[in-house]
Amino acid sequence: MNQPRLKEFYQKNVVSELKKQFNFKNVHQIPKLTKIVINIGLSEAKENIKVLDTATAELATITGQKPLVCRAKQSVSNFKIRQGMPIGIKVTLRNAIMYEFLDRLINVAVPRIRDFRGIEPNGFDGRGNFNLGLTEQYIFPEINVEKSDKARGMNITVVTTAEKDEHAKALLEHLGMPFKKRENK
Repeated sequence: MNQPRLKEFYQKNVVSELKKQFNFKNVHQIPKLTKIVINIGLSEAKENIKVLDTATAELATITGQKPLVCRAKQSVSNFKIRQGMPIGIKVTLRNAIMYEFLDRLINVAVPRIRDFRGIEPNGFDGRGNFNLGLTEQYIFPEINVEKSDKARGMNITVVTTAEKDEHAKALLEHLGMPFKKRENK
């Protein structure tokens, strides 16, 4: 199998640029991607279980991997949730599939967001991981709008080995993530 385009780009260009930019002494200090986790919360699955099947099929189409159904760990009467009810789905991508997905996200899906002016760079968690919230799955070209029942949001978490948010942001910028530029007033 061929190496993903983004991974090749990372190894040839990004590693040397990050090493120069932050004066890393050791190759293992250079941040790299570990995994990408995609979550979809399905609160409406408690009334209609078919929502779970539709969302699972759509997420499997987007990622190329079968999602895991997340179930409630305990009952919460205020939310009408019983222990063991399905409340969401998630997929963890690693290695080649992770690079392919990130490549499609950056170059195909994100530019299709309505009124897109860049991704907010405040989604970093302080440990070098980035969270991106999407409001609908229709930005991915694999999803057929006619067959889908409704727009669902999703949370995409990009986990890196970076120790500082500044290093993780530089890594994602070099990989092509279109962050908003801050204007100095």
